[in-house]
Amino acid sequence: MSSPKITSTGSSYGVQSLPKIDYGRGSYLYDVTGKRYLDGSGGPAVYCLGHAHPEVTEAVKQQLDRIAHAYRYLFTSDAVEELTEIITQNTGGHFPNIIYVSSGSEAVESCLKIALQYHTARGEKSRRRFIARERSWHGNTLGALSVSHFKTRRDAFEGSLLDVAFVSAANAYRPPEGVTAEGLVAYLAKELEDKILEIGPDKVAAFIFEPVVGAAGGVVPAPEGYAKAIRAVCDEYGVLLIGDEVMCGSGRTGTWRALEHDGVVPDIMSVAKGLAAGYQPLGAALYSDKVHETLMAAHGGAMTGHTFTGHTAACAAGVAVQKIVTRDRLLERVLDRGAVLQQELRAALADVGELGDVRGRGFFIGLELVSDPQTKEPFPAYASLHAAIGRRAFDAGLICYPCTGNVGGTAGDTVILAPPYNASEEELGEIVTTLSRVIRESVAEARRTVALR
Repeated sequence: MSSPKITSTGSSYGVQSLPKIDYGRGSYLYDVTGKRYLDGSGGPAVYCLGHAHPEVTEAVKQQLDRIAHAYRYLFTSDAVEELTEIITQNTGGHFPNIIYVSSGSEAVESCLKIALQYHTARGEKSRRRFIARERSWHGNTLGALSVSHFKTRRDAFEGSLLDVAFVSAANAYRPPEGVTAEGLVAYLAKELEDKILEIGPDKVAAFIFEPVVGAAGGVVPAPEGYAKAIRAVCDEYGVLLIGDEVMCGSGRTGTWRALEHDGVVPDIMSVAKGLAAGYQPLGAALYSDKVHETLMAAHGGAMTGHTFTGHTAACAAGVAVQKIVTRDRLLERVLDRGAVLQQELRAALADVGELGDVRGRGFFIGLELVSDPQTKEPFPAYASLHAAIGRRAFDAGLICYPCTGNVGGTAGDTVILAPPYNASEEELGEIVTTLSRVIRESVAEARRTVALR
């Protein structure tokens, strides 16, 4: 029996009939017909240990045999306490204060609420506004959607979203018009400062950004020095800095905190996806002692969370995942092998002039395809190159994450790769071979489509 048709709002495959999943083993998934798929993007950059890892599965089973969920206002648990200790250690002791939730969207929502509560606790309730960046994605709850700049995902909800101000994306490949690479960081820092002054420093609660933009931009690391520059601006005006590491954090870029690469510690940060690697739904909002002490003094703690905050089985999955990542030294592998993987992709596609950019950190890599590499003009939106790549790859047994909208909100073609941290050399080689062939075929098709118009 065929599956119902749905429209994907994530990787932009479009309307399709989905195959039915049967099981997963390591980096591969198998549908009920026996077809095998190599998970080259870890779904939406989630499955950092692949599928059906026996140690993680066993840890969840053991927890379920004891108790699935202990309500947070009645009990703590070994799983919650151990995961908190692990996260605190992995973040260098900067974030011992954690609210566990069930998704990245909820993690971001909690971060926004913590920022608002912090300013209220300090007697500055006028600070209600958020500043975010263009071409950003922070989640699907109304608050998280409000600070996101993703046209196709926002349009249906406009009019009910928070009043959020936006500044330019930090994209070295597509800088603001007239801005040089050398002047980009200074321009962006000044733009943020000007926006704070325009709104009024006493009205701005926080600036939120992704250290490495995921779906909205097709993996866009901020330029060197950017994070330190905006940290300084926020400190100057008493604005909290929120780092959204739902997609790029938990080791995806080769350091547990993506911002560790930039030498910056935010006041509040969100994590999710790779935290429990999809074995259970789990996200978290992390906040500094400075924020925690202010909340405690005024309100006795953070006024966010929900019924399943600190879900015991979910935290047990997170503990197991993080222990394996540490024990097997997977972050070192991700950091070193990720740079090589980028080189291999460039080499495999060296004859494809439409490959505009290959970028990223660790096992978080984005490829951008353009019609004209000199002007960086994208293919027309009607050509749907990104979707064609996604469909062809899927048909060939490779899962990648195609996206669009990174140019003008409706155009642009990017493909994200986010393989499991423990993917084998053979599996990484298969990703490069299959994707490069698929891109060549899809670009040729897009050229034909444009020529017929």
